[in-house]
Amino acid sequence: MSPFTAELIGTAILIILGDGVVANVVLNKSKAHNSGWIVIATGWGLGVAMAVYTVNAISGAHLNPAVTLGLAVIGQFHWVNVPGYIAAQMAGAFLGAVVVWLAYLPHWPETADQGLKLGVFCTAPAIRKPALNMVTEIIGTFVLVLGVLAILSPKNLNPNTGFSDGLGPLLVGVLVWSIGLSLGGPTGYAINPARDLGPRLAHFLLPIAGKGHSDWSYAWVPVVGPVIGGVLGALFYKAVWSPS
Repeated sequence: MSPFTAELIGTAILIILGDGVVANVVLNKSKAHNSGWIVIATGWGLGVAMAVYTVNAISGAHLNPAVTLGLAVIGQFHWVNVPGYIAAQMAGAFLGAVVVWLAYLPHWPETADQGLKLGVFCTAPAIRKPALNMVTEIIGTFVLVLGVLAILSPKNLNPNTGFSDGLGPLLVGVLVWSIGLSLGGPTGYAINPARDLGPRLAHFLLPIAGKGHSDWSYAWVPVVGPVIGGVLGALFYKAVWSPS
């Protein structure tokens, strides 16, 4: 399997499990209906861990353009591979959202709230203040990329001084779980342009009963914010933990 195919598959798994838990909680007549934010944050964290375990050995399991760009900026990933990785991540996120739509096919007409249907696919702010919403996404993605680089650093993933390599993906999932619990309330913590934009496009294209609009006026926030936050997080890590 090529690294690009691995990124597509890994990102699809991420969205199947991540958007899937949102669908399980918010769509009417689902078994987990109204089970709450902690269930959503936990599902996303575990989904990230499972996706990373699936393809980490092949592609490094970026699964997120903000991670890919952050690594490239600090010289830990070749720029020539950046476009292919991002394209694979976007395609995987779109395909993952299609799978969730199919898995919950009987529940779309049973759910009247258009906002809940959109929320299965992509994020929306609790209070719509685009500039401040972007700040929230910058902070969340800064913590994500900084945390990923710290967790996966050789000193931490060393059985003699820290954790074994096998715990890396699980700890990345715990990091995303923590971000969701602590910083997810204002915007729904996209912290990943592919995670938001790919499924938003799926929402726009798929035949979903009474789905309403796809809120394209907000779509730039969970793209621009995470890119800025990811690059800043990577630069901060390089400056503080691994100075050149």
